[in-house]
Amino acid sequence: MLYYYAFTGHKNGLDRVKKSAVILNKLRDKGIDTMLLVNDFRAGLVAREFGVPESVTIETIQDIDAIAVTGDSVIIDSPEDDHGRLVKYCSDFKKVFRFAQSSEDKSIHGEIMLHLNAKEEQDISSIIVDDVYFEAKEKEQRTLFFLGDSDAEKTILSHADFFKENPMELLLGHYFYVKYEDDLAKIFKTLHEAEEYIDLICTSSKIVTASFQTALEARVAGAEVIFIDLEQCSTEEKELLNAINVSTISSFDTKAYQQSTSKEPLEKCTKIEKSDSIVEQISLSLL
Repeated sequence: MLYYYAFTGHKNGLDRVKKSAVILNKLRDKGIDTMLLVNDFRAGLVAREFGVPESVTIETIQDIDAIAVTGDSVIIDSPEDDHGRLVKYCSDFKKVFRFAQSSEDKSIHGEIMLHLNAKEEQDISSIIVDDVYFEAKEKEQRTLFFLGDSDAEKTILSHADFFKENPMELLLGHYFYVKYEDDLAKIFKTLHEAEEYIDLICTSSKIVTASFQTALEARVAGAEVIFIDLEQCSTEEKELLNAINVSTISSFDTKAYQQSTSKEPLEKCTKIEKSDSIVEQISLSLL
């Protein structure tokens, strides 16, 4: 059995779930038994929207071995401190794959690393985008804003003036509360439900987001993308966004936003490929 642990929650969003769904669905098609591990029940429900039939909820990275047993394999996508648990995992489990948390992050106990820029021979790319975004879809002329799946700090409300000066349609996050949606309706004329995510990312002509994963998906889908950097993006991530013609602005700067809007049609994004080779590398490692 292969277990995929994706760190999730109201303050952490669901970008890792979106990546996990791509890998798990393709591995399952190859006949590999898989199970998604998440930190909250809601994340498991969202995973179903992306094709993952079931999941198990655990509290932290230290609880993986409460589910997985000796001889299983695990993929870990989490920034948590494992408090030394990784040593045991690499000893007990057949294979351990771990997403790098920075460009300097390297294998510690023999685990296979997934890196944004896979440099070592055994490294695997962590750039994972669902095949659905590679399909050509007719675009609707709309500017769609998606902050992310959570907004615990009410970042959108605190920048209401930005959205009043730059009208957009809002794609709600899965962790947004009903009362919060009522407040947001006073700023945005059009609110889209979180369940419309895939369709809207595929069909919107312009997308503004603070989610790195959404920026990749939207660009692959052929949208003009403006990424709002809330100081959570690494230098590596910024370099990748620049390479695929995603404009990056610092926070909610109206002048920078208006200057970054493209006046010319964007070429198709060719620097990101489907995840087949990533899945193939993982499946071969499991043999």
